[in-house]
Amino acid sequence: MKRLIVNADDFGLTAGVNQAISELHAAGALSSTTLMANAQQTAQAAHAAAALPHLGTGCHIVLVDGEPILPTSQIPTLIDSKCRSDSSVPARFRPSLAVFVSDLVRGRIREADIEAEATAQIRSLLDAGVPLTHVDTHKHTHMFPGVLRPVMRAAVRCNLRAIRNPFEPDWSRAATPRAGALRRFQVRLLGSRQRYFLEQARLMNLATTHGALGVLATGTLDIVTLRRLLRAIPNGDWELVCHPGYHDGALDAARTRLRQSREVERGALLQAIPEAVAVDPQLSLIHFGQLTAARFPFDLHPGF
Repeated sequence: MKRLIVNADDFGLTAGVNQAISELHAAGALSSTTLMANAQQTAQAAHAAAALPHLGTGCHIVLVDGEPILPTSQIPTLIDSKCRSDSSVPARFRPSLAVFVSDLVRGRIREADIEAEATAQIRSLLDAGVPLTHVDTHKHTHMFPGVLRPVMRAAVRCNLRAIRNPFEPDWSRAATPRAGALRRFQVRLLGSRQRYFLEQARLMNLATTHGALGVLATGTLDIVTLRRLLRAIPNGDWELVCHPGYHDGALDAARTRLRQSREVERGALLQAIPEAVAVDPQLSLIHFGQLTAARFPFDLHPGF
């Protein structure tokens, strides 16, 4: 049996992103999303999520390129150095994943600060009435053990029982022809951390999938690539990571590199997902709330 979670990241980023996610879910092309706790249109997205009981909604924990929930004094090591040195500048996280990871491996970011902020973001959404199904992280920062551990502790503290497996299997990378050589190398290299992720998920009794599709294709997920991925899916529980949206003025003003590609993904999902479900009786759409720890895929699936 093939069970697929089609999950749209960045719910709450703009009204156009929110609209695309809601429309895709209504069309049977999207089963899950992850909501940013402190973005431009978080309140609108939270209201929409509460009205869509069959849309699995998780917390998209932001630790990079965004604004915190907690005050700087409570999470000082997460705040960009420019904001720490100038109190007149609004508090923001580090501007890029590269800077964040560099400071993380140098021990400049405390796990306690990550856990506190992650817990605050999850609780903010729960307090807004959003029934959360899982957690993941913006830019997949929980690939790194120093983020994974505190994020998992925050999830368990807030009674969430599922987490994204952000690692992409070999067969999915092979079905993604348009990705650049550097990104392909980076995704493959980071895959070496998957064993640790699975061990920690088992210890924390958190459910997850066999892997994430579309990570390599971020920014290039068109109809051709999506159909190749869907045709290649083997038995198991998988997540397709996507970033659909409407490319409008609000998106141009947002801090994101994904703009026109969101329109391309929206169109591809609308056509290819219902098509794949219709022609493959073994394929069904689920969300993270339908995973259980008892079905945890610790024995690695062929292709990892």
